[in-house]
Amino acid sequence: MTVYQATASAPVNIACIKYWGKRDTKLILPTNSSLSVTLDQDHLRSTTTSRADPSFQKDRLWLNGDEEEIKDGGRMATCIKEMKALRRQLEDKDPSLPKISGYPVHICSRNNFPTAAGLASSASGFAALVASLAALYQLPTDASRLSLIARQGSGSACRSLFGGFVAWQMGERPDGSDSYAVQVAPREHWPDIHALICVVSDDKKGTSSTSGMQRTVETSTLLQHRIKHVVPERMRAISEAILARDFDAFARITMQDSNQFHAVALDTDPPIFYMNDVSRAIIALIVEYNRVAIANGGKLRAAYTYDAGPNAVIYAPKENIKEIVELIVKYFPQADAFKDPFGVFDGKGVTGKVVEGFNEAVAKPFGVGAVKNLIHTRVGDGPRTLGAEESLLGENGLPKRI
Repeated sequence: MTVYQATASAPVNIACIKYWGKRDTKLILPTNSSLSVTLDQDHLRSTTTSRADPSFQKDRLWLNGDEEEIKDGGRMATCIKEMKALRRQLEDKDPSLPKISGYPVHICSRNNFPTAAGLASSASGFAALVASLAALYQLPTDASRLSLIARQGSGSACRSLFGGFVAWQMGERPDGSDSYAVQVAPREHWPDIHALICVVSDDKKGTSSTSGMQRTVETSTLLQHRIKHVVPERMRAISEAILARDFDAFARITMQDSNQFHAVALDTDPPIFYMNDVSRAIIALIVEYNRVAIANGGKLRAAYTYDAGPNAVIYAPKENIKEIVELIVKYFPQADAFKDPFGVFDGKGVTGKVVEGFNEAVAKPFGVGAVKNLIHTRVGDGPRTLGAEESLLGENGLPKRI
């Protein structure tokens, strides 16, 4: 008997120009365009197996080992329905194809990082879902077309369907047909961009992105200024910086946009606080690190950015990552040794120190655990279709015990 199954993985993306605000909550149409860096799946990914079988009673989903309800009309149900419809179109055109669009599906998904902790788990999760269903249904669809569907699961998921540097074009049409992701540049264009993620908290957020976003749209006057006057120019400028591999311009725009996003959250009524004292201390350290570089005749050497949570993502050319790790560890000692996937420390340990000329009074040292974990990664590729040996479902169509 033929088994109709496919497994795919998809990456996390972290935005430099933030998406915050929807003009249509059902279709997930944004109030502004956004731009992100796709991170390496070797370190951060969601993996999803989808199987279609006539013996299944209904569509079912397991996330990180627990079964989740697929609510009628909900985001997950919408994505599955849209993907089945694309398969049905193929079957209608070619009667020889097996009619698997009518079969219920079992879907099993796992993240290798904390869910709902400000690390864009929904983005990689919905991108992996769409990528695995596209492989299952053998759809000849391009990534931008698939991004239209992933967007309806989680807005930023549309950007995780590409590697490298990715723009989500907000579009103008009410049906959302022109609101999709496009690649600005592949990772091979600027492979030198690395990221250090400082996990400040892996707890679930107090204010979810969905509810926080809606409150901002309803109450923030600063958001309206951002939408009309700020983001269009930043999108143009950061795209140019990426194409020119101009880190100084890329870093400046990335930090400015992170700051403005959190200012918009603060301008919401009542205000939303996603950053905490640890987050703000990391900003102070990066600002001072950059000040020293500029004082010595150089340019910006690192860029911080924060999504809707306290975790810092620091973008930098690979050559600066060693100094940045030393700096962070000096102020935020780690319980565990730094995992060094790219060998920047040549097997030597991290001692925790600052660069010459650094004003150590810009932040106070914190205790062990204030930054729970450091993840060193880099710009990465888009979704991958995996082999049968990577399947998360057993022969019975239920999740394997891991």
